Amino acid sequence: MTLDEALHRNAELGAQVQRLEEELKVAQLTIEKLKVEVAYLRRMKYGRSSERLEHAQLDLVGGQVAPTVQAETAVASTSNVASLDEHRKKRAYRPRPNLRDLPEHLPRRTVMHLPAGHQAGCGCPACGLALREIGQDVSEVLDYEPGSFHVVRHVRPKLACSGCADIKQAAAPSRPIDRVMAGAGMLAQVLVSKYCDHTPLYRQGQIYARAGLELHRSTLTDWVAQAAHLLTPLAEAIGRYVLKAYKVHGDDTPIRALGGKGGKVHTGRLWVYVRDDRPSGDKAAPAVWFQYSVDRKGDHPAKHLKKFSGVLQADAFAGYNALYDEDREGGRIIEAGCWSHARRKVWDIHVRQHKLAGTLAHQALERMGEVFKIETRIQGKPPDERRRVRRESTRPLLKDLQAWMNATLTRVSAKSPMALAIGYALSNWTALTHFVDDGHIDAHNNAAERALRGVALGRKNYLHLGSDVGGNSAAVIYTLIGSAKLNGIDPQRYLTYVLERIAQHPSNRIDELLPWVVAPQLRAAEQPPLAEAA
Repeated sequence: MTLDEALHRNAELGAQVQRLEEELKVAQLTIEKLKVEVAYLRRMKYGRSSERLEHAQLDLVGGQVAPTVQAETAVASTSNVASLDEHRKKRAYRPRPNLRDLPEHLPRRTVMHLPAGHQAGCGCPACGLALREIGQDVSEVLDYEPGSFHVVRHVRPKLACSGCADIKQAAAPSRPIDRVMAGAGMLAQVLVSKYCDHTPLYRQGQIYARAGLELHRSTLTDWVAQAAHLLTPLAEAIGRYVLKAYKVHGDDTPIRALGGKGGKVHTGRLWVYVRDDRPSGDKAAPAVWFQYSVDRKGDHPAKHLKKFSGVLQADAFAGYNALYDEDREGGRIIEAGCWSHARRKVWDIHVRQHKLAGTLAHQALERMGEVFKIETRIQGKPPDERRRVRRESTRPLLKDLQAWMNATLTRVSAKSPMALAIGYALSNWTALTHFVDDGHIDAHNNAAERALRGVALGRKNYLHLGSDVGGNSAAVIYTLIGSAKLNGIDPQRYLTYVLERIAQHPSNRIDELLPWVVAPQLRAAEQPPLAEAA
């Protein structure tokens, strides 16, 4: 081989090596991106783990290290390990609740225990003399009896007059659902068990069978559908109340349902809209409104929020974009972003990097954490005070964070997970910072995410809905249960109360059955009188 041939061959090999290095780099970036997506999907399916930022011991091997990390930072992080361990020990100790004094409102059943071979009124077995009580030892044990079924017999005697031969009889009592042999309490139990306690209907049938009552799953399904139909006007009233608010939290979550093409399972959506202004000191009752759709097209939220104008706090879902149009019929909706969404994208990277300190992700989380600390401090304060604190303290932090993000983008690959996370925040910066100048708006959309938590738990158990009609039924029941819980009401008591009355309740007075309206009556009945000792 001549020198020219060797040089040419060397050049070809160099070009090949360079090409392979580029391909390797692209493959590594793709792998990193897929890891982040897998972590996100795993969290969505199996539940979100804690996103609390912990300052681990500085170990930068294998991590994405920021070039600007100073030696002082490393020393400080290392020196804080001992104090961190002490803090964890203190935090881990949680005294157990004292069960020596059981709640007074629980009914008591007294059992007398006499000495062996002795009965009340008898004398001493040793000498025969009368025994007298000089004291007693009392101990209490918390016990439980599984819920039991009972049958209510409605007897309507026919009364005849001996003089005029007229016959009198009371009208038949109304049932929550005509021709259904289930009372309000039974229907409420089925609804709460599925949509609050996340027990599928087939498992409920097994539980009832152990109590000697055979209830087929199809029967329970019919009860749920008919009860949801009966409760729909009340859920619609809650929806109207939610949309009267100045600010609404919005979000959605996937849910599988039968009834697709060829009877296959398809993915529908449950949309949630929350009215909860308690963080800004508002005393108005909180409420949550669910809606179901067969897909995630943007025309669904447009339909749901047709009569709403105000602030929508949500993620950056493109389906909401039409709502923010200035020429929108019904009034423009102002977009407010969610810092929890922006933070979570960075958190996924932090988890993949084994939560190492000093990485770019760790730095971003610390900067965002300062904003959340301020929000915790002004929780429940009036809007004017929240706006003043945010302008004085939060705005400088956000300005520094924005500058840091712009500078970081120049040091990372454009397709890296960190660049994508930063790009999400910067592209939605106006929406993410709108809360600074409006004390009614929150920095995050956690209210909507909390409302969807029950759906996430439920779909793990019942796997899918029976049909799209079942999706609408689920939206109705989730609305009532979620609104009751937000107002501190036992969903079982509330649904029982409503089902006992709604069939005969005037439709133009449906607001009288709203959770916060009936709450005083339900709370007054929560403390049953003490049972007399047997």
